[in-house]
Amino acid sequence: MADMVQFAGWRAHQDSRSLSEGQEPKSGRVYTMYHGTHIDHAKAIITRGFKPSTDGLLGKGVYVSRNMKKAKCYPLKTDKTKQVVFKLKVNVGKVKKIDRDNHPLQKSWHQNGYDCAWIPPHSNVSTIKSGREEDCVWDPRHITVVDVVVCVDDQKRRELKTLIRQQLHSFDCALCGMDMLEPHVIQNCWECGDRICPFQKEHACISS
Repeated sequence: MADMVQFAGWRAHQDSRSLSEGQEPKSGRVYTMYHGTHIDHAKAIITRGFKPSTDGLLGKGVYVSRNMKKAKCYPLKTDKTKQVVFKLKVNVGKVKKIDRDNHPLQKSWHQNGYDCAWIPPHSNVSTIKSGREEDCVWDPRHITVVDVVVCVDDQKRRELKTLIRQQLHSFDCALCGMDMLEPHVIQNCWECGDRICPFQKEHACISS
């Protein structure tokens, strides 16, 4: 009788990180969002991260949106030749929905244990005339710039994209290739002893 060959390992099926603007974000997930800024600030954001706003509709934090059209409106009153819109990966942490004017946690959500505040589209927040959703993230370390989606200056766009790739590569896990936005616990495979990362797409070892 031929020897039995046993396999140990896994194959991951990646969960989609896309979320339409009307869907309520789930706590602890990572989602694609956007942020518009002035071209003069773009390099600093990529290399040093976002500087939180000291105040705003949702208080202190970094303002982002899943609605790219909304992000394209910012910075307000800025010439389009000076505008950059970033594509982001955002770890929302614990999310609080703010869906009306004078919400008791409108500016104090973080002090009450939340990492992100979310205003749904077409909510009862009167100052958002467009009806588009908005998010505010307390900790800029939860935000990773992954691409440039708007920049009319082609040379500057290429420069920014190169800088983003360099930054992302510096935080890549050597085993799975993903960025280290969340800690990767490297350990030995229980079967073959190889070093493995739980975020690897697959791992297989054979024992006869």
